[in-house]
Amino acid sequence: MTRFFASEFFFNYTRNWSAIIGSALMFAFAFAVLVGPFLVAQNPYDIASLDLMDSYKPPMWLEGGDPRFPFGTDGQGRDVWASILYGARISLFIGLAAMCASCFIGTFLGLVAGFYGGILDSIIMRIADIQLSFPSILIALFLMSAVGTGIDKVLIALTAVGWVVYARTVRGSTLSEKQKEYVQAAKVAGLPNHKIIRKHILPNVLTPLIVIATIQVGTFVLIEASLSFLGVGVPITQPSLGLLIKNGFDVLFSGLWWTSVFPGLAIMMLVFGINLFGDFLRDELNPRLK
Repeated sequence: MTRFFASEFFFNYTRNWSAIIGSALMFAFAFAVLVGPFLVAQNPYDIASLDLMDSYKPPMWLEGGDPRFPFGTDGQGRDVWASILYGARISLFIGLAAMCASCFIGTFLGLVAGFYGGILDSIIMRIADIQLSFPSILIALFLMSAVGTGIDKVLIALTAVGWVVYARTVRGSTLSEKQKEYVQAAKVAGLPNHKIIRKHILPNVLTPLIVIATIQVGTFVLIEASLSFLGVGVPITQPSLGLLIKNGFDVLFSGLWWTSVFPGLAIMMLVFGINLFGDFLRDELNPRLK
């Protein structure tokens, strides 16, 4: 830990305000998601705790507001603030889980394609090229329309669109690394290919993946929100931030703006923080910028 605080990375981090703001937003959301639901009085998805008499109350600083509901309530009397905390849990879980699955699959395929080459490389890269010719949201929307709604279905769809960037990045780095002397020496020493890949090549291609993975979490949160807004994402019994926006959008132009605006601001702040920190990592881990 002492070495980390004395490192150039930490020194540059403490002098980069965008990185500090981005990481502060990320940790604030992580803390709110983990602890927040235990601090609010209402579970917005426990029917027994809801009262229709509390429906569509404005934020507490507006006329008719209630201090129990700082950001107001929706049509079922659910606290918007509590709904954001519970919904952000699902959004962040989907973003992180899909990123991990995409990174694992894409890294594996990229290593195989780059190290072995040949027909296997051609097949993997042609599939990647075909997929990159379509917008990610379009592919995800098609898959969700085919397999139905649900958190597991969203994870499958996001993984299907997210592995390509890892595969292409890792393949390019592997093609470069396998020509270097230390890999050739390992081959001469008789090490099997899987050990060469795991012990020699993989550690040297991980740096760009850290940046991709960080930014991709925010991208997946936005894609999931878009799918849920269109009605093909998570089910209404497990609403994410995107579904909260959709529910509020139905009454947005009736003056009940808080039901949609506050979940939208939550997504904006989360993705903004992730992108700020991701930009710092991109600049800090890029040797060409040193």
